[in-house]
Amino acid sequence: MRQTKMANGANIEQNWYLVDAKDLVLGRMASEVAKVLTGKNKPTYTPHEDNGDFVVIINAEKIVLTGNKINKKMYYNHSGYPGGLRTRSAKTMLETAPEEMVQKAIWGMLPHNKLGRKQIKKLFVYKGENHQNGAQQPKPLELKK
Repeated sequence: MRQTKMANGANIEQNWYLVDAKDLVLGRMASEVAKVLTGKNKPTYTPHEDNGDFVVIINAEKIVLTGNKINKKMYYNHSGYPGGLRTRSAKTMLETAPEEMVQKAIWGMLPHNKLGRKQIKKLFVYKGENHQNGAQQPKPLELKK
């Protein structure tokens, strides 16, 4: 009888990948990066284990939104206090906090539980060309435009 091999903490190999977000569509890039963070791109994918890879994203300010989303898409935050709703457009987010915009898009595609919170910590988003993860020697990850 054949046994299905399940990944566990002892036999998981995690790699580092570098994504250049210049001229990439936000949603398409976010879905591909979410696959890598969860490990769904590996044959050893196990739903209850964190066997995903680390991802470093550079040039977050050069991301592209299709259609009229740059003006119509809104981002909401609430402080928890009455009247504490903050609303920002995608254009404002792209100018002031592009790292947060990319991270929110990817977080929306991960599971919203303990496992997802563990996986989102393996994502590093930077505004410009420079990043602090050079010592890990990330390999370039090619994504479709």
